[in-house]
Order: sequence, then structure tokens, then C-alpha cells
Amino acid sequence: MTLSPHLLRLARMLKPFRGRLGLAFLGMMVTASTEPMFPAVMKVLLDKGFVGESTIPLWMVPLAIIGMFVLRGASTFLTTYMMTWVSTHLLNILRRQMFSRLLDVPADFYAGTSVGRVINSMMFEVQQIIEMVTKVFTSLIRDSLTVIVLLAFLLWLNWRLTIVALILLPLIAVVVRLTGKRLRTLTRGFLDVNAELTQVIEETTRAQQVIKIFGGHDYEKIRFEQRAGKLRSYSMRMASTFAATVPITQVMAACAVSVVIVIALIQSGQNMITAGGFVSFITAMLMLLTPLKHLAEVNGPLQRGIAAAEAVFALIDTPSERSSGKELTGRSVGHIEFRNVTFAYQDQQVPALSGINLTIHPGETVAFVGISGGGKSTLVNLVPGFHSPQSGEIFLDAEPIESISLTSLRAQMAMVSQNVVLFDDTVAANIAYGDAQPDRQRIEAAAHAAHLTEMVAALPKGFDTPIGDNGSRLSGGQRQRMAIARAIYKDAPILILDEATSALDNESERAVQSALIKLMQNRTTLVIAHRLSTIERADRIVVLVSGHIVELGTHAELLAHNGVYASLHHLQFEKEAV
Repeated sequence: MTLSPHLLRLARMLKPFRGRLGLAFLGMMVTASTEPMFPAVMKVLLDKGFVGESTIPLWMVPLAIIGMFVLRGASTFLTTYMMTWVSTHLLNILRRQMFSRLLDVPADFYAGTSVGRVINSMMFEVQQIIEMVTKVFTSLIRDSLTVIVLLAFLLWLNWRLTIVALILLPLIAVVVRLTGKRLRTLTRGFLDVNAELTQVIEETTRAQQVIKIFGGHDYEKIRFEQRAGKLRSYSMRMASTFAATVPITQVMAACAVSVVIVIALIQSGQNMITAGGFVSFITAMLMLLTPLKHLAEVNGPLQRGIAAAEAVFALIDTPSERSSGKELTGRSVGHIEFRNVTFAYQDQQVPALSGINLTIHPGETVAFVGISGGGKSTLVNLVPGFHSPQSGEIFLDAEPIESISLTSLRAQMAMVSQNVVLFDDTVAANIAYGDAQPDRQRIEAAAHAAHLTEMVAALPKGFDTPIGDNGSRLSGGQRQRMAIARAIYKDAPILILDEATSALDNESERAVQSALIKLMQNRTTLVIAHRLSTIERADRIVVLVSGHIVELGTHAELLAHNGVYASLHHLQFEKEAV
């Protein structure tokens, strides 16, 4: 039976804790060595204390028994403490590695991985690994040592009877091997369904308003009950497989004990064994059943841990974004150039962008318009390196962005998206997000420029007021202005605006547009807009259809051209008039 590569990898991760594992091993050895002490004391008591006149000093009896259990208690505490110390450190290491990789995975990672599965891996599956390390390591070593010590004691007492007991061990190994494969298969299914259930819960808590408005209560209940029922089914199948192992081993043990008693009675008739020796042997043999039972039960957490390790290490080993590239020195000029760029999403036959050639000059504001699915967001997302083109190149200040480190590249950019993301922190922390040493004056200035001053003044703690999960304590417009203030605070030479004013009322939009116009001065700005009225002042407008640039020019030029842009403009204003 080959050892799982995941177990070998975990073993390598435990190397830095060799000292504490050694102390835990020492505690296990002491605990195992105390096991035969009790049957040995029983033998002496029966042979010398209860037959004829006792030759044992009375004070030695409580001293021996109490001393034995004090030693056993101290060694057990040492083992438990050291194993807990090691396992909790291993848990933190695994979670740190997983979280670090989540920060570095490419943007398309979540296209094939649900948030629920990620949360499930970080919170549940990694805990299964720790349970395996703690229980399996402790049981395998301590109980194996206990079995060895008790077997040695039994051989010393009566080697003939011990041979009968030894028949039990290979039979248990057969049972464990047969159930192990089924348990691992069931555990993989259990973890998959558990991830699905986590995803349902995560989506339900995130989409409360949608569920209530669209009457999705029954649908969500059915989704939850289906996965909960499936999870219960896997749990029962795992429990039945696991539970069957214990009674089978106990029946084997009962058969062995029965045969031993019969042989011992025969030996007693031939004066080959004393009453004390028989009681001591039976006591030691019955004590042997507990560690054997523990060893049989190891298979459950072992298979669960191996299956969980596969998922956890798969996440840790997910390819990360590239980390190579040169560091930019100083502030970028903001010159961006697309040269024959083509890009297609994974598993998509038709490219999202094809043959894009475009030069954006420093300080220029370029707006991207077109019908949904035309490639506007895809094109803009190539600039900060969220995706890499399959062919062609993108240049920043005459440097290919593939040759620039992503950290350095993104340091030159600020972004405001229509899907605002805020953090469960204070107003100030959200505005200065990413700055290790936030400047309070700059925070206040950014808030003022984004027309947040009145809102902040109305909050109980001003800039130090927590805003809740994703800014849940703010209105939609306030959340949008928070994102704008964050971009203003960063003061990057390149600004990306993706429907930055989509959640604002008309009055707030006019105020923020004024702030944005001031912000965009001397900055290269890329604007994605569906409301064409917001980009009429852009230096140039790029019209995208099915991943191709079909028109390029100013607002007046494109209207005069009477092409796609003019059609979109007339259609939109007709709708607004209606």
C-alpha cells in the first residue's frame, strides 16, 4: 500500500516542529509503558497478597497504583498539549497559504470555482486535515506502542496464549483495508456536497433582497433541503461503513478471548498457570482491545483527512498570477497602446476582442461604448493585467505590460466600478484602502471632492464610523461616492471608470461629475459608459461591436458620421424622452 503524496507533503510541513513532536512522542512512550503496570500489579496481588499470608507491605499498594496513574496522567497531558500546539500552528500555516494564494490567483479563477467551495476548503476541509494529524498521529503511535508493550508483556506471561491473540491483528488489517477505499470515495462526495451547501448558504445571505422581491423562498428552501438531504445521505453511508468496522473487530476479539480462556483452563489443570497469572493475562488482553479498537477507528479520520488534503492542496497549488517583471520607477506618463490585441475567455470559441489597435495619449480621456457583450469591460480589464491577451501586445509608456510586474503596473492605476466593493471597516479605512500609512488630510480632501462631507458629518463617529458589510449602512449613491473617494485618494496617473456614476441620483451625479472632471485632469482616463450623456466631453469615443473597434472619434464627429454611435445615441435619448 503506497503512502499518499498528500500525507508525505504534510509530513514535510511538520519538520519545523520536530522538537515538540519529539516531546509528544516521549509522552506517548511513557503512556504506553504504563499499560502493563496494572495487570502486573494484579498478578503480584493475587499470587502474594490473596493466597496465604500476605507478604506485600500495605503502603506499597496505594503508592504503586497512585504513582502509576500520576505518571500516566502527566504523560497524557504532555502528549495532548504538544499535539494541540503543533496542530494549531499547522492549521494557521495551511490557512495562510490558502489565503495568500487566493490573493494571487488570476481573475478567471472564480469562473470555475464557487465562493462556497473556497470558504468550505478554508474553514471545513482544512479542519479535517488537522483532525487527521491529531487523531491519526496520536492513535497510530500511542496505540501502536501500547499494543507492542502489552504484547511483549503477554509473551512474557504466557507465549502460548499470546500466539492465539496475535491472530487478531492481521484480521483487523484486512477489515481496515476493505473499508478504507469505500470511506475515501464517500468522503470525496461528502466534501463536494458540503461545498455546494456552503455555496447555497453564502448566496442566500448575500441575495436577501432579490429572494424577497422575486419570491425565491420556496426555491431556496428546496435547494437547501436537497443538498442537506444529500449531505445526510453521505453522512449515514460513511457512518454505517465506519461503524461496521468496530463490531467486526470486537467479534474477532471475543473469539480470541474465548479461545484463550479455554486454553488457560486446560493449562490451569496441568499447573502450567497460576490464578494471578491468568487474571493478569486476561486483564492485559482485554486492555489490548482498546488500542486495537482505536487503530481500527483511525481509518475514518485518515480517509477524510486525505480527501480534504487533496482539495486544500489543490487550492494552494492553483497557478498564481505572474510575479516576474521590472519595477516602474516614479509616476507613469500614462501613454497606453494596444497593438493587434486578441483575447478569448477560457472555453469560449469566439474571441471577446479581435485585432484591437488603439493608442491612448497621456492625459487623454477615452470612452468605450457599445451594446452589452461588445468587449468594453474586457478591453479595459486587460490594462491592469487582470487578463492576458492571446496575441498582440499592450504597452504602457512604450514598455510591454507583460514585462512590468503586476504590483508595479497596478500601482499606477485607480478604478471605480459599477459593482462597488467596500470593506467592513471605517469610512477612513475604506477611502485610504491599501495605504499602510494613511494621511488624514488627504482622506478628508478626497471625501470632500467626492461630495461625502455632509454624509460623514452625519455619522456618529465621523470618518471613524464602521460602514458594515460591503457598506450595508450606506445608500447606493453613498457607496458609489466612497469608491470615487478611494480613487481620488490614490491619485494614480491612470484612472479607470466603469459606470462610475451609475448608482447616483441626478443631483449627486452632477456634483460627482464635476469632481470627476477635476480628477481626470492630467490623467489618462478610460471610461466605460452606457449612459452616453456622461461621456460627451471625452476626448475620443471608441465604439465596440462584437470585439471589434467599428468607430473612433469625438462625440460631434461620431454623430456627424451617422453610424453605430449615432444610432445608439438617438435610441437612448428617445427612451429618455419617453
